[in-house]
Amino acid sequence: MPEIMISGIPVNFPFDPYDVQKAYMEKVIESLQNNTNALLESPTGTGKTLSLLCSSLAWLLVKKAQLQMNAQVGNFSEHSGFSGSLKDNLKSGAGKGKDNVSWGMPKIIYSSRTHSQLTQAMQELKRSSYRHVKAAVLGSRDQMCIHPEVSKETNNTNKVHMCQLKVKSRTCHFYNNVESKKDDRAVKGDDILDIEDLVAVGKKIKCCPYYLSKELKQDADIVFMPYNYILDPKSRKANGVELMNNIVILDEAHNVEKMCEESASLQVRTTDVAVCIDEITHIMRSFSENSEDQMDSTGDSGQTKDFTCDDLCVLKEMMLAFEKAIDEINVGSEGVTYPGEFIFELLSKAEIKDHNQMAVITLIGNLIQYLSTASASPFQRKGIGLQKIVDLLNVVFSGTTHAYKERVKLCYKVHVQVEDKKNNKKSDSWGSLKTTNSKTAERVLSYWCFSPGFGMQQLVEQNVRSIILTSGTLAPLKPLISELGIPIGVQLENPHIIKSKQICVKIISQGPDSTPLNSNYQNRDNPKYICSLGRTILSFCRVVPDGLLVFFPSYPIMAKCQEMWQAEGIWSSINNIKPIFVEPQRKDTFNSVINDYYSKITDSSTKGACFLAVCRGKVSEGLDFADMNGRAVIITGLPFPPLRDPRIILKKKYLEELRTKGKDFLSGDEWYSLEATRAVNQAIGRVIRHQNDYGAILLCDSRFNSPKLKGQLSAWLRDHINVSNKFGETVSEICRFFKNAEASLPPPKLKPLLPYESNLGSKENTTTSITGVSFPATNARVLQKSKKSVNQYPNSNEVYANFSMDFYKNAQSAYVNEFKPKQAKDLFSALDCSNESAVQSTSQSLVNIHKRNSVEIEGAVVAKKKKLKIKPFGFEENLQSSVTLSNKVAPTSLIDFVKEIKTLLEADQYKQFQLSISAYKKDGDYTQFIQFLKSVMENRKMFYLFKGMKRFLKEEHKNVFQEYCDNVKFND
Repeated sequence: MPEIMISGIPVNFPFDPYDVQKAYMEKVIESLQNNTNALLESPTGTGKTLSLLCSSLAWLLVKKAQLQMNAQVGNFSEHSGFSGSLKDNLKSGAGKGKDNVSWGMPKIIYSSRTHSQLTQAMQELKRSSYRHVKAAVLGSRDQMCIHPEVSKETNNTNKVHMCQLKVKSRTCHFYNNVESKKDDRAVKGDDILDIEDLVAVGKKIKCCPYYLSKELKQDADIVFMPYNYILDPKSRKANGVELMNNIVILDEAHNVEKMCEESASLQVRTTDVAVCIDEITHIMRSFSENSEDQMDSTGDSGQTKDFTCDDLCVLKEMMLAFEKAIDEINVGSEGVTYPGEFIFELLSKAEIKDHNQMAVITLIGNLIQYLSTASASPFQRKGIGLQKIVDLLNVVFSGTTHAYKERVKLCYKVHVQVEDKKNNKKSDSWGSLKTTNSKTAERVLSYWCFSPGFGMQQLVEQNVRSIILTSGTLAPLKPLISELGIPIGVQLENPHIIKSKQICVKIISQGPDSTPLNSNYQNRDNPKYICSLGRTILSFCRVVPDGLLVFFPSYPIMAKCQEMWQAEGIWSSINNIKPIFVEPQRKDTFNSVINDYYSKITDSSTKGACFLAVCRGKVSEGLDFADMNGRAVIITGLPFPPLRDPRIILKKKYLEELRTKGKDFLSGDEWYSLEATRAVNQAIGRVIRHQNDYGAILLCDSRFNSPKLKGQLSAWLRDHINVSNKFGETVSEICRFFKNAEASLPPPKLKPLLPYESNLGSKENTTTSITGVSFPATNARVLQKSKKSVNQYPNSNEVYANFSMDFYKNAQSAYVNEFKPKQAKDLFSALDCSNESAVQSTSQSLVNIHKRNSVEIEGAVVAKKKKLKIKPFGFEENLQSSVTLSNKVAPTSLIDFVKEIKTLLEADQYKQFQLSISAYKKDGDYTQFIQFLKSVMENRKMFYLFKGMKRFLKEEHKNVFQEYCDNVKFND
């Protein structure tokens, strides 16, 4: 591997680094040599992770050599005199020592948002020349516990307490083996062990992976862990994370601000306090019901009780007083807000103060452990209410000094609000609350931190050597620095490594029917807008090759669009061209959905696939859609936080207060706008993942045309932005862009993909898959190039030369249901052969402008020279046009109808549907048939689909069915 000298440090890199990678590594080393904090932005695809690991570890090895040399001559001080060029060179490379730390070997603490991202970083390390360094990874018991009893516990808090008790009583033989097995060759070998490796080794040698990782951490040069293990004081303490004299790297740091605020904030409901009181009462009752000898020292499971009846009585009085104090607060319909120090006043009414808070926290911890282990029954109390209270106390009393309380006064707000129990579901990640004054209401006490600098300052106070924050989307840096509240000595905004021919950025301000595209609050439910957006996506499906990503501002907006597109037939039209996949909200189904999407991309019988996802969702934050997996990304709107949410209102007010103290601070409105554009920047970063990748970025909202919003997009993107004036011309330009990119750029290498950041920036683009998600080779459908081969976009200029917007201007109502065939066929027969027919109909509906396959004659690839017909992107399938097309084919009604049913129904429902149709066809059993329809048609989505079944019924049943449809009451 090439070795390059950067600021006196020899760095081994897998290949000759690009200029942007050299610039990045220079800034990393500069930060480490000068013991300063750094803020480094480098776009996705520039090899950020690899550059970060290689440069930081190269510096660490020089630092280690310097300390070892000093130790060899019996001098443990960095500042003593030892002549010689070696000492001078090492000292120059290692930089100056940290103040107040005379000597000691620093460690690198590498953190990212998720364990999957950490696994990817460890894979990068394994492929580098620094794979010999000692590395460790920290994870949770949820991921690492292999005890047959404890690992089955679904509640993580209970799992922690069950584990702690078994460790304390030495009844976990996996933990007991840690001391004797920690030097086993499988553990201390040359291989770097990620979480999956640790679990496998632990099972093999019958040793606890969780505590084994803590042992490996002691001697490691680099330790990998999630954000919250560093930023959350409770997690930091629980995992024994030492920060003094160490380097903290926060990768994917665009989330750090929110993580700092979240880790220092908490909400407690009055029902939580009531449950806590009930749990204390339950323990008191168990004391009185037990016999004299049972009460003496042991509980139901034999553990020692570290509390007395008097302790329980005092604690119950405290909780009753705390509940009363919350209830006595005068709360209006919009809630009431107090300064941060009000929390201390509230707790003092319950006699919880600085001098006794540790005793209360310890007591509650003992009670939770007792409840967690007293009974194996899942119906027993597990200390959920007690846990809420102890979490609150840990956050509130994470410091007790006067300086700490002064910072609380500046950075915190206490908000008390009434919440309706019936509407207790959070509408989004911001925890929006719906207020009411009804009798069903409960009170919510929110202790919110509004300053990321509050958490970051705590890191600095731990005497950390350097903090490096890095991401692909940090800009603008100046307001971010002001919010973080720590000194930043090194900054970088890297350009991208791609050329202009590899990227096409368009702002689409109106749809194909000239309807303005604007997803603001007032317009997002407008049926005309939703349909126009659907037809816009349908148009681009025709010309974008392979994978297409579509991002929505939120799950409710995505669901609304899905419902209307299905009703109007737009959904099935898109699905015929590119099979649609939707990001699930449930974690357990995510892997299967993403696997199916990747499989469809490599399927040569399709034109790729379309993935609908949400900004700030799992897809937008970490997945890699390099090459064919993501040729274009469509942003349908701006994901602003909920404007009326109390936390958002208070955050904006907090920033306005800061603004009066200094101009460097963001205003409330600027922060609000940045929250949306940073989420957009993250979503955009899913495509164009390496030097030879290419793709289109389509911003389908007229608000992107605002100079303010353009300025908040990633710096590397701004120079490429073009505004679309005529929709037809835009589609033509997109088509030509892909034609030229495919012709001028090399096809992707035959390499598998990682789900979380591929080997970015690597000239080989070599990657490794992660267990749980299998990823296909990216060139599975790429044909061998030949001078005689035809491009998949032949005659693109000719195709679009006569494209006329008159088609859309002359269009009549957009709300014509697609499922109206010219002739009704046998529905049950259609069901029997739906799979085979669906494939045939799909292939027939494909437009020739995206023809993939060439004809091979005697080993040479020869183009099909066929003149393409001008076709207005399939909208004739969805709009009733006044233009008569002599060769227009009617919608493939039954096949599309059956495919839509399969999409909407669960497997068991679809089976019932088949049986009811079979009975109706064979015996004329209308009762069973209508019984099934009644079970599904009260859902609005199902209704719009199934009401079209009237045309398949026998004449004597049509009027009865129509009468039922007219009187349906929806349950949603």
